[in-house]
Amino acid sequence: MTSKSSLTCEALLRDALARINSDSPRLDAELLLSHVTGLSRTSFRAWPEREIPNAHAEAFEALVQERVTGRPVAHLLGQQEFWSLPLKVSASTLIPRPDTECLVEVALGLPLPRQARVLDLGTGTGAIALALASEHPEWQITACDAVAEAVELARENTDALGLAVSVVQSSWFSELEAGRFDLIVSNPPYIPDSDHHLTEGDVRFEPATALVSGSDGLDDLRLIVDQAPDWLVEDGWLLVEHGFDQAEAVAGLFHARGFKDVETRQDYGNRDRMTLGRWSSDAAVPDPALNRGDADAQ
Repeated sequence: MTSKSSLTCEALLRDALARINSDSPRLDAELLLSHVTGLSRTSFRAWPEREIPNAHAEAFEALVQERVTGRPVAHLLGQQEFWSLPLKVSASTLIPRPDTECLVEVALGLPLPRQARVLDLGTGTGAIALALASEHPEWQITACDAVAEAVELARENTDALGLAVSVVQSSWFSELEAGRFDLIVSNPPYIPDSDHHLTEGDVRFEPATALVSGSDGLDDLRLIVDQAPDWLVEDGWLLVEHGFDQAEAVAGLFHARGFKDVETRQDYGNRDRMTLGRWSSDAAVPDPALNRGDADAQ
């Protein structure tokens, strides 16, 4: 029989964090215990000797065991906060990362019309599109994803938050209705298919289609940069997230396609993680190497 002393908040958390192998075992354990008890994380520190009912302790232990296997906390909770918005998540999409909020910040700082038309490519949970809609409800925002389950999930999040985002199924631009946008934003797959991180940590439980993009990680970025001008208004912007070591290559794609005012921006860790550029109709003729994937285009 389990003793009462082993059912206090602090005892349960101490046992869990001793077993959870992650960058933030205490945070993981507190989030899981908060989920099953309904208590706030601050209350665990204020009242560490608070006793937890057996049923809650057992539910917590089950979640801890799942976390020990590496299953992401977001999957165990069924949601992840992004831009202060509670988003439902599933194994069919990428879990929204805090650093992607930097992409939202850059987008919000661009000189866009009051009723800007915005496209979020590869929306996943809808995180980027919904964050933008929460700040600018007057914007006309379309979000697309190639995966049917992701489209359904993004629509659920849109409905739950009551935000005006149109979610459609499309593999990048292929199934979109004709139109032009003031801003195209995307956090596409950008990990090389041989990257060892794909077999480590939480990433193991996320869909490879949302992570991997060819031998150098740039296949989807090449396509997006190449086709985006056909969907942008004059002086419209393209903004993409990419790997910390891909900034030079991605900026090269922008320049080769004829984008102006190309810039690289940093994430919260001061790593080069975003590139943006403005499209102008006097842009240069596209470099054929963009479609070939030649090394010179990288």
